Amino acid sequence: MATDQNYIAFVLEQAGAASGLTARKMFGEYALYLDGKVVALVCDNQVFLKPTEAGRAMLERVSEHPPYPGAKPHFRLDDEIDDAEFMRNLFEVTARALPMPKPKKEKGGKKPK
Repeated sequence: MATDQNYIAFVLEQAGAASGLTARKMFGEYALYLDGKVVALVCDNQVFLKPTEAGRAMLERVSEHPPYPGAKPHFRLDDEIDDAEFMRNLFEVTARALPMPKPKKEKGGKKPK
């Protein structure tokens, strides 16, 4: 079952789309971006947070599951999505803990200047 648009809208609203959180459709599911970093995946109407020590410290209990077959385990969020302030803080802490993505190569194999 793919994630539906209403669920993505709910997650963005809860996590504070005003804080800069955005969603991008990828392979029928969604990636959530904050500060240019993928902080979570949304698959089958479930939120999977990228695992960081900062995120682990904020969560009362950590439930680790792969968001899709063959993926590395992520922190699956359950009741946490009902607390908008907590979600905003959790995504912000996670974004700060993640490295910036590597620059994409230009077509033809050249790195951008």
